[in-house]
Amino acid sequence: MNARIRPYRDGDRDDLYDICNRTADAGEDASHLYPDPELMPGIFAAPYTRLEPELAFVVDDGRRVVGYIVGTADTAGFVKAFREVWLPTMVERYPVPLKPASSPSEEMIALMHDPERMILPELADYPAHLHIDLLPGHQRSGFGRALMGVFLGALAAKGVGGVHLCMLTKNTRARAFYDRMGFHEIAVPDPGPVTYLGRSTDPIL
Repeated sequence: MNARIRPYRDGDRDDLYDICNRTADAGEDASHLYPDPELMPGIFAAPYTRLEPELAFVVDDGRRVVGYIVGTADTAGFVKAFREVWLPTMVERYPVPLKPASSPSEEMIALMHDPERMILPELADYPAHLHIDLLPGHQRSGFGRALMGVFLGALAAKGVGGVHLCMLTKNTRARAFYDRMGFHEIAVPDPGPVTYLGRSTDPIL
């Protein structure tokens, strides 16, 4: 059966979590870094499907979901909703850290409790942001471009003019993809191990 792009459904949750975990280490399987399979999706995938489901799209190959794109049209609004709506559902499993992080999982839990980190003045012209992931066997097959096109079109329909993303700088394969999609680097002071990229919501050339 041919793969197709469609809106996310609640029944896609397990596949969404699986994809997130299998690509969370700069595009590689991250289960050795984050043994709790709820953690990474709970930060970078699931809150978007809960808070802005109209901007969640998947690649369905007829058997399962093999890729997704999620995001927000308004990062500042998303941060507020994450703090007030999503984080209270996670705090029992992931309490507020009381000491400096000493493992990758603890670092991610600290990030979870600091959604305001996503609001940077340098990103003001790119109010939307996104996360996109595909299982390795389905990369380089046009699905990423298709997902990006659907997502950009949905943002443009909402009147949003710019979108950004944050990626691990070492993920050179992802950077090459984003360059092909028309993203450019956004200078942010002291970005650490990440790079910020942005583009308009105009169609991909």
